[in-house]
Amino acid sequence: MDRVKHRYFSGGGIIKRWFTNSFCVVLALLLIAMISIAFSIHQYYYDTVRSTLEYRANSNSVRSFFGSASDASEPQFEQQAMEYIESFPEKNLMEVWVIDKNGRALASTSGFSVDDSDMHDYEQALESEERSGLWIGRNVSGEKIMALTVLLPEDSIGQSGAIRYIASLEDIDSQFLLILFYLTIAALAAVALAAFSGAFFIRSIVNPVKEINEKAKILAKGDYSAKIENFTQNDEIGELCRTFNEMAQAMGESDRMKNDFISTVSHELRTPLTAIRGWGETIQNADPETVKTGIDVILNETSRLNTMVEDLLDFSKLESGRLSLKLKKIDGFAELEETALVFFERAEREGIDFKYQIPEDQCAVLMADPVRLKQIFVNIIDNAFKYSDKKDALVTVNASVSEGAFKVIVSDNGCGIRAEDLPHIKEKFYKANISVKGSGIGLAVCDELIRLHHGTLQLFSELGIGTTVEIQLPLYEEKKKGNNYGKT
Repeated sequence: MDRVKHRYFSGGGIIKRWFTNSFCVVLALLLIAMISIAFSIHQYYYDTVRSTLEYRANSNSVRSFFGSASDASEPQFEQQAMEYIESFPEKNLMEVWVIDKNGRALASTSGFSVDDSDMHDYEQALESEERSGLWIGRNVSGEKIMALTVLLPEDSIGQSGAIRYIASLEDIDSQFLLILFYLTIAALAAVALAAFSGAFFIRSIVNPVKEINEKAKILAKGDYSAKIENFTQNDEIGELCRTFNEMAQAMGESDRMKNDFISTVSHELRTPLTAIRGWGETIQNADPETVKTGIDVILNETSRLNTMVEDLLDFSKLESGRLSLKLKKIDGFAELEETALVFFERAEREGIDFKYQIPEDQCAVLMADPVRLKQIFVNIIDNAFKYSDKKDALVTVNASVSEGAFKVIVSDNGCGIRAEDLPHIKEKFYKANISVKGSGIGLAVCDELIRLHHGTLQLFSELGIGTTVEIQLPLYEEKKKGNNYGKT
């Protein structure tokens, strides 16, 4: 557990970033909102009490009782004070004191004697131009109060009495604390909900990402069987897990094909080398007939080696993007015919019925590399020969011009290709039939060369029936001289 915490919190993990960038921000905003709401409620309560005190202090009843207080004698003023205290209608809401001209409390709605030694609001009223003062604090008994003192009219020598309105804030503060408690509970619930939902959401991301990271390490070590199991999310994370599994499977397939390719190439290289060495030793002291046979074998095997090496070099250049074409105007029919002539002798030797058909007195002008074009034709026709292992084997080559394209169709009635292998047949290292000689990259090289000529290569095959390869190359047109046609 400590290791996990260290990984995600000290190492800048997703949870730490979520906690720092999201949760703390939400917490801070929630705290600010709570403080603002609490302040507003507190201010509203206190403003309400103040408004009530001011309303009572400025009411007409005060003026009616103390309208002539400035001219009244001390006994008369005291009589007016007692009458006002006894008739005050809101004794349950506030306490009222009547203060004489000497600053002494004459009467109180509480009915008890009062301690008038600490009247800050009265002192403020004496110094204020508005002749009133407001004070919030605790009285001598420790009770929190809000007191408002309003001075009465002055007499002839500038003295005046006052009325002091006092409201207890204890109940209001208790009510406020109760509201603050509920706000705190609501805020904590919101924080808990945010933390729970956020943690649940983060875990739904972190756990799969953690598993992907662990599986990726396994994958990096060359174990392509690594897969992410038991993911159920139908979202981006689920899609990432599925993509990872597909990538691991594809890498495994690629690694398997690479190993098969290395094994196949090693075998393909070893066979002609063994034949060349064996016949080389044989003809050292052999008769002329044996020497001739040996030389033929050596030349054939050397040609095989040369073709294989050329395919490997071309493949390497294609992979690194260093293969360039030497384009020029050529006749596609002429190049195909020259290539086909090479196979007639082989067809006769191997007992294959080889049929070649092109239209007479017609040319197909292409902007192409003649060497690479012949390489394509040789590879495709050679494949047709290799996979035609029947006694009545038939290979046909047809060429035509239609819809602005030069079309070449090579067909055989050989073993064919399985439906599940057909989509991968043009991939590098892929061999649908490992029993047939070849490196498995010839068709991939041909497909790339045709693509560089802006053409297409399509395969149609049925297992046990045969295979048809269709090549289409765009015809050259004079109006295209200035464009980028043929650049690689």
